[in-house]
Amino acid sequence: MQIGMVGLGRMGANMARRLARKGVRVAAFDLSPTARSALDQESGVTPYAELAALVAALPVPRVVWVMLPSGEITEQALQTLTTLLAKGDVLVDGGNANYKDSRRRADWIAERGLGFVDAGVSGGVWGLDTGYALMLGGERTVVAKVEPFAKVLAPAPDRGWIHCGPAGAGHYVKMIHNGIEYGMMQAYAEGLSMMKAKPEFDLDLAAITEMWRHGSVVRSWLLDLTADFLKNGQSLASISPVVADSGEGRWTAIEAIELGVPAPVMSLALMARFASQGHDDYASKLLAMMRAGFGGHAVQGTKPK
Repeated sequence: MQIGMVGLGRMGANMARRLARKGVRVAAFDLSPTARSALDQESGVTPYAELAALVAALPVPRVVWVMLPSGEITEQALQTLTTLLAKGDVLVDGGNANYKDSRRRADWIAERGLGFVDAGVSGGVWGLDTGYALMLGGERTVVAKVEPFAKVLAPAPDRGWIHCGPAGAGHYVKMIHNGIEYGMMQAYAEGLSMMKAKPEFDLDLAAITEMWRHGSVVRSWLLDLTADFLKNGQSLASISPVVADSGEGRWTAIEAIELGVPAPVMSLALMARFASQGHDDYASKLLAMMRAGFGGHAVQGTKPK
């Protein structure tokens, strides 16, 4: 088994390592020499400085898996690869692309005689050891060519991966997956914040979250991670209260609106992330001034009149 891996960031590099450690020969490419050199000593992985060299190193029919950020960088990589690959080869987009882009890409890639699979990938930095959850979209015959690699990347050959449906379905399911993730994270954060705000009980959040991991209906991998980092300190004094948002959360909220399907938890979790980034600062200042205007309430930062 041989595969090409394009994009050697945190996910792509570890996916290449997992494949190689399970007997798959990996031809790897990244624009960054540093990213390529990080895999120099990995048995079974051969880094290449040119996409053309990577493609030439693979036997036909080829499978090339792209792990790049969504947007123009992925679009350009796919465009370039279609000029290098041959009829019957398969391109896999494993980045967090918008499912609408994946459906569009599947059409023009098919016009060139190539197969296309959109792959939602979850597992983060832990995937190297525990495996990745894979959500695959594409024609059944095309997905079948990717299936042997999915079985290696997944936690086990018979679980942790699924063919969701036609092109776009894999990234659609991953989008919803991440929307659910937003909501779960927000619920944990709010609940733990409420316990932290009750000083008279002197609650041990590390002990409570550890206990919840065993038998509770709210147990999850997210809870496992939370319990683990709380053991090292519960004040989080050195952590900036800013939470980034990725494209999937926004796309999920937009999709809910377009479908007319109520998704208040996922949408509000996204809004909470916007607020943490300071996007509500002006609105908060306006609210403070309104209170001062109708009730004479003091505004912080100015002297009360």
